[in-house]
Amino acid sequence: MRITSPPRRPQGESIIPMINVVFLLLVFFLMTAQIAPPEPFDVTPPEAEIDTPAEGRRVLFVSASGEMAFEDARGEDAVLAALAGFPENESLMLRADQGVAAETIAALLPKLAANGVRALKLVSTSR
Repeated sequence: MRITSPPRRPQGESIIPMINVVFLLLVFFLMTAQIAPPEPFDVTPPEAEIDTPAEGRRVLFVSASGEMAFEDARGEDAVLAALAGFPENESLMLRADQGVAAETIAALLPKLAANGVRALKLVSTSR
């Protein structure tokens, strides 16, 4: 007696190439993404009529109440200590709230210059 074997099912499409593409895209986006640390507090920059935005890597934050933050340092004394020996060829970004008093910024400028900050760029939003 001859028993016929059941017919073979057709081979389906392999999903492995699609998984490879997804992982390659994931690696690409992880390598090209610029992950920025969160801001220490909310700052609303002043408005200005500008054509080119201020650019830089290192940012000094000043809140409306005059509180300062730079990288991991909080408070004026800690910020000035963290800025000691700031590279002369690098510019510091100043992200000050629009509600901060001009006298606070004016009093801060000589202290920054004493710590080696030679170029300062004020971050603002365009109108």
